[in-house]
Amino acid sequence: MIHFSADDRIALFIDGPNLYAAAKSLGFDIDYKNLLNTFRKQGRLIRAYYYTALAEDQEYSPIRPLIDWLDYNGYTMVTKPAKEYTDSTGRPRYKGNISIELAVDMMEMAPNIDHAVLFSGDGDFRQLLEAVQRRGVRVTVISTFRAQSPMVSDELRRQADAFIELQDLTKDIARKGQDNETEGDIPDFVKKPVARNPTPADPEPGFDEDDDIYEDA
Repeated sequence: MIHFSADDRIALFIDGPNLYAAAKSLGFDIDYKNLLNTFRKQGRLIRAYYYTALAEDQEYSPIRPLIDWLDYNGYTMVTKPAKEYTDSTGRPRYKGNISIELAVDMMEMAPNIDHAVLFSGDGDFRQLLEAVQRRGVRVTVISTFRAQSPMVSDELRRQADAFIELQDLTKDIARKGQDNETEGDIPDFVKKPVARNPTPADPEPGFDEDDDIYEDA
């Protein structure tokens, strides 16, 4: 599956909207607790960044419980305000591009890590990969080309030192018990405050595709 050296200093850089869309296209949700544990077993996990845009002017954001859970459970959260616009149907939508924030963090972390893991298929990151590779950092890209529409650019895959197909990680990072959930189910974590340190029995964060309030610019 994943091959790292035991003494590798690893950092994860998760493009939240991109990973969410890729996982949804493959029919599963991410179990972020298991994702973190999976990479902790591969080497010395220095940091796990999660990037997303957030509509701060909304009374309730459907991804706020997820953000709070991640923030309390080992992830470094990087958010920015999402910009509102109206789509062709007149529906209000939000978009936000977190590429600059991710690039700055990866460049700053480069002297302190051996291996960067990028969860994104965005071809705009190709030059970023080239830049950190010149500094001696190996880069693994995780995305998918098995969805109905490939989610990863060819140039990004070619630039990476290694590419891992997201679908191959489902047994390690997919949220368990999804097949038993109905479309109308509302996870308990939406109905109650998010615990600071959820127990293993607590439901993992997740949200419906219709609740997605952001689109990567």
